[in-house]
Amino acid sequence: MSVRFHGLSAFPLTPADEEGRVDTEALSRLVERLVAAEVDTVGLLGSTGSYAYLSRSERLRAVETAAECIKGRKPLIVGVGAFRTREAVALAKDAEAAGANALLLAPVSYTPLTQEEAYHHFAAVASSTALPLCIYNNPSTTHFNFSDELLVRLAYIPHILSVKMPLAADMEFKAELDRLRPRLGDDFSIGYSGDWGCADAVLQGADTWYSVIGGLLPVPSLRLLRAAQSGDSAEVQRLTAYFEPLWALFKEFGSYRVVYAAANLLSLTHRQPPLPVMPLGVSDCARVEETLAKLSELDALPSATP
Repeated sequence: MSVRFHGLSAFPLTPADEEGRVDTEALSRLVERLVAAEVDTVGLLGSTGSYAYLSRSERLRAVETAAECIKGRKPLIVGVGAFRTREAVALAKDAEAAGANALLLAPVSYTPLTQEEAYHHFAAVASSTALPLCIYNNPSTTHFNFSDELLVRLAYIPHILSVKMPLAADMEFKAELDRLRPRLGDDFSIGYSGDWGCADAVLQGADTWYSVIGGLLPVPSLRLLRAAQSGDSAEVQRLTAYFEPLWALFKEFGSYRVVYAAANLLSLTHRQPPLPVMPLGVSDCARVEETLAKLSELDALPSATP
């Protein structure tokens, strides 16, 4: 399947038990919701998908489960980040064999990587399969910052076709895109994560919203994304008002904990985050429930964007 890194890339949870065994039934339920909603791509084993907490065998089980559920209806992007290059290469090969259509790679490390070390790590993984690869630039978790020069070098490597960027400083996405695009090339996709800023990023010219909430609530997320893609800033502002309470919780608790709470409240899974990450308390879950009720009001609103 040809993969375009564009639109809404929805990243579901990977529910697992206390021993780290993937709950395939719950994962299939989450993935099927995304396919039914017509998201542009399904992003498996991203940060929301707990990739760093799962063994190689369980990551393979997750990919096999998702691929079997999707059955080629949507492109499947799989995260393959690992501490060692050989492990990331093995995960990439596993993902390809199990039915992934593209890869997502973060520069995971304990000893901080140099720019040169990151380059060779990405080059090795990119050359290990025939799948297109997206650079996962997530300094809040990896503590690694890609220089513009490193991104340019990586863009010359066959199969590396996209970058998943953190939110731009002061939400000035256009300036960042205008700086990067001439150097990375018109065919190189630039997208963003950090849900509360991604509609603005797309309005300002970004290709992709790599979405946490899209992995759980694809329908309202797609509505917001499509308004941004159409350039309807008034509609984006109107819809964003319904998401704002959720964005506030994401910023307070981290999206990972909040989405687990929301998935439980929606009876999509009863699994909890892997320890030592703790689930939200009762009063905070009540706040999540209020945000879900607010978002449900969107179902009754007519769309202002064709």
